[in-house]
Amino acid sequence: MTSEAEAGVVTDLIEAFRRSKTMFTAVRLGIFDQLEGGPQSAEQLAAGLGLNAAALSRLLNGCVALKLLARDGGNYRNTATAARFLASSSEDTLAGYIRYSDESLYKLWDHLDDAVREGSNRWTQAFGSRASLFDHYFRDETSTRSFLAGMHGFGQLASERIVQMFDLSRFHHLADLGGATGHLAIAACRAYPNLRSTVLDLPNVEAFAREHISRSDAAKRVTFLAADFFSQDLPAADLFALGRILHDWDDAKIDVLLTKIVARLPAGGGLLITETVVNEDRSGPVYSLMQDLNMLVCTDGRERTETEYAALLRAAGFATIDFRRTGSLVDAILAIKG
Repeated sequence: MTSEAEAGVVTDLIEAFRRSKTMFTAVRLGIFDQLEGGPQSAEQLAAGLGLNAAALSRLLNGCVALKLLARDGGNYRNTATAARFLASSSEDTLAGYIRYSDESLYKLWDHLDDAVREGSNRWTQAFGSRASLFDHYFRDETSTRSFLAGMHGFGQLASERIVQMFDLSRFHHLADLGGATGHLAIAACRAYPNLRSTVLDLPNVEAFAREHISRSDAAKRVTFLAADFFSQDLPAADLFALGRILHDWDDAKIDVLLTKIVARLPAGGGLLITETVVNEDRSGPVYSLMQDLNMLVCTDGRERTETEYAALLRAAGFATIDFRRTGSLVDAILAIKG
């Protein structure tokens, strides 16, 4: 590798946050939403959004370079990628997750050095509050809607793939714990016509979950149950799901939840887990290790290896554990009660 190529590894990382912040800002300012109505010049966009036209043109040109916008003469328009993933009106939008990243994660990561010094999350340091991640995001209707939109958009990327990584046709009732808008439950019901699902999440999630569920073609087989899965009884089911839940907690808290699930499952019942799984030697994948640092600044949890998950699951009473790499940002685990 040449010296220039070696330096390129470093300079690319130096500039990485500039690229993400350019996209974050364009989403926050509503540029992609505005352009869904048709191409506009920088002056037209500036007038409609209350921005400085000269400065906006520089941001727009940055988005063109990132292939998020295209420029035809003096007019800008969304690329297909932006229309699908960055416009709020799209069913596949990631705009909510981008706002969550911009408004919260970006601030928490600013204190990564202190998290490494002290070994604890950065909520108090970043926001002046001891509120947990979920207290913070569910503090009012606007915050709740934005957070759930982010989880929905991100979750949809892998839900259909996750429910087809294993043959789940033998199961009859799926209970998705912390299932948010129900994207996994909906995908499972679409894939398995004989399956019905219950989405369990906190009471202030219910209105938003019902919106998404009611619009789906599986609405008649998906119900919502308002409850706290740590403190309240779980519904009867032969298959439970935990999608990006376990990485939020330490081992002791996970043991409580897994033991509770095992007690509710019949023999042969299953638990479908969606998490990013770290290589055994912790050499990668890069996304998993970056997400592990994200858990450090955000929560009391972490990302784990197959061995670590297997130990937790076997200690709770699961007899058979199968791991599947999906090639996506999250992987799939199916554990069966003996």
